[in-house]
Amino acid sequence: MAEILLLEDEESVNRGIEFTLKKEGYEVDSARTIKEAWEMFVKEEPGLVICDVNLPDGNSLDLIRRIRKDSMTHIICLTAMDTEMDQVMGYEAGADDYVTKPFSLSVLVLKVNALFKRHQKAAADEIESGELVFSMSRMCAKKGDGEVSFTKNEWKMLKLFLEHPRQILSKGQILDQLFDVDGEFVDENTVAVNIRRLREKIEPDISHPQYIRNVRGLGYIWDQDCQKRQGNRS
Repeated sequence: MAEILLLEDEESVNRGIEFTLKKEGYEVDSARTIKEAWEMFVKEEPGLVICDVNLPDGNSLDLIRRIRKDSMTHIICLTAMDTEMDQVMGYEAGADDYVTKPFSLSVLVLKVNALFKRHQKAAADEIESGELVFSMSRMCAKKGDGEVSFTKNEWKMLKLFLEHPRQILSKGQILDQLFDVDGEFVDENTVAVNIRRLREKIEPDISHPQYIRNVRGLGYIWDQDCQKRQGNRS
């Protein structure tokens, strides 16, 4: 997949940006018109779009709005217009950042590198399991189009399962790891209560759990594989 889609009609600027980014190790697809850029975007959605605002076949703000309907691809605008209103219009259309012409290629590269590093960091923070995606720093999960939040104890238990997928954990192990803190008295019923609450939040069908299963006489098991999400660059 092309990591960057570059839309710039001025040939010397286009070539300069493309050469510099490729030298940095990025894959770049270049377009000169909005029509051409949209066709490239639909064919193979990139991780970043860098686009000039004024182009021969129109204003790229319309393209940005079109992209934003279905994609969260990062977008950097290149423009010779540096008024506050121009930038406001760009951000309202869905642009993430602005670079005003004339600009330094080294500054643009710094912005691009920072973007992909943030993407990698965010991806490394996420764990996929079945149909769920867990954000370890935000202590929440994506479930379909919605987001699920957890209490402190629910999250501590969930984290233990995610760190030991396909491994049977006894009630005693769970209690030792999660609840025997601050001198609080807890018992095995605490585990069952939190298991039930977790299932209510994450299971498609509570009566037939796909994620947290009972193993009779032994404990519980997270019955799905877990893997860290991968960033855009290797």
